Amino acid sequence: MEADSPVHGRMYLEVARRTMRCEAEAIRVAADRLDTGLIAAVDLILGCAGKVVLSGVGKSGLIGRKIASTLSSTGCRACFVHPTEAMHGDLGMYSAGDVSILLSNSGTTSELLRLVPLLRQYESPQIGILGNSISPLAREMDVVLDASVQCEADPCNVAPTSSTAVALALGDALASALMQARGFTREHFAQLHPGGKLGRDLRVTVADVMHQGTEVAWVHRQQPLREVVIAMTHHPLGAALVVDSAFRLQGLITDGDVRRTLEKHEEIRGIRAEQVMTRTPTSVGPKATLREALVHMENRASQISVLPVLQDDGCCIGLVRIHDLYTSLGGR
Repeated sequence: MEADSPVHGRMYLEVARRTMRCEAEAIRVAADRLDTGLIAAVDLILGCAGKVVLSGVGKSGLIGRKIASTLSSTGCRACFVHPTEAMHGDLGMYSAGDVSILLSNSGTTSELLRLVPLLRQYESPQIGILGNSISPLAREMDVVLDASVQCEADPCNVAPTSSTAVALALGDALASALMQARGFTREHFAQLHPGGKLGRDLRVTVADVMHQGTEVAWVHRQQPLREVVIAMTHHPLGAALVVDSAFRLQGLITDGDVRRTLEKHEEIRGIRAEQVMTRTPTSVGPKATLREALVHMENRASQISVLPVLQDDGCCIGLVRIHDLYTSLGGR
């Protein structure tokens, strides 16, 4: 058995890769197949004064729960109701005009077929994400999004794999189109996720984590390098900010700048800050998000670890370190 394990391992990898490629191809085909039905679904939801209610059974139900969660997190009021529970009281979550999205691979799910006429009582427009566009359920829908697949991705062609991947992708596509239609922004996303890491990444700004005032080594351009080093030792943030009397930024001196100067010069008593500093350092504004600041530091030929923070009028108010960003962002 041990001798065969490498062969078995390669076989497992091949099956896994084939599964993922099959699902990816099914999604690609579904994307190319999208037509005015998607536009009609968006218009129905935009015109809805209430919420979107999703329903499905089994794996389709699980996909429906995920789509409901995605819609809710991107500014569209949505919830999930199991069709059986709807028949036993959960129809009470419906309000007149709520849009329904029903999910079924076969399009013959009996629980959903029994639910459809009840939803008509609520004047609920119905969107189907269906694997069979000529099924009994499809005939009842106002809009059908075609979730059909050539085959499932598992070796036996029986497990819901490609079909669920396509249904989920159609839900994501619908959510994205609604975000575009509503002008949904990263700031809106942050407002809906105040307690999560994604929301924090978008909501926390440089001003929230920057170092300023007496925390920072402030020096002027004519100051001797020895005094600059002493100031950086007393304020160990990895850099000194070179400013004029109005705190306009003149340059930046980092620990690396000091080391390189010491390598070149045995005698530093005559060296001034302006001979060592970077005269036009990359900077960031206090209102920038942590992610934006991180892009300034990392998306360049050589990574930098400190950014001066400048107000719109050019006044330097402090600095932010890459360590501060990593810590506040919860690591990489």
